[in-house]
Amino acid sequence: MISLQINGEKHEVDVPPEMPLLWVIRDVVGLTGTKFGCGVAQCGACTVHIGDNAVRSCVTPVGSVAGKPVTTIEALGSPGQLHPLQQAWIDEEVPQCGYCQSGQLMAISALVKQNPHPTDADLAESITNICRCGTYDRIRKAVARATAGKQAS
Repeated sequence: MISLQINGEKHEVDVPPEMPLLWVIRDVVGLTGTKFGCGVAQCGACTVHIGDNAVRSCVTPVGSVAGKPVTTIEALGSPGQLHPLQQAWIDEEVPQCGYCQSGQLMAISALVKQNPHPTDADLAESITNICRCGTYDRIRKAVARATAGKQAS
């Protein structure tokens, strides 16, 4: 049994320690906001937080995160209290297909914890998540909105 702390809740999972964290989150724990994209840590759809760090869960063995706090998109905000990035995503109409958005939000929210006012250059250097719809301009606008403290209009 592996003991996990996901979104503040303890889970005891009976899985091999080498099983990717993504599959434990989705198939064992039942949280489906974190997406499978490429399976080789290139696209970022599977991004979650381990502590304050953004991690690609598709290549992270579950055994390596035992006892560490794992945060998924489900805990980034709540329907009654969206995370500022989530509200900015809505205000700037970022999603098109939406598939990559949970990974984008998790990667950028980790960056914003470390750098509360990232520049476009900071985003380009730090965030390697892929959006097939090409909403990068809207993503940059949403991050600027959220980090400038602008309220939804």
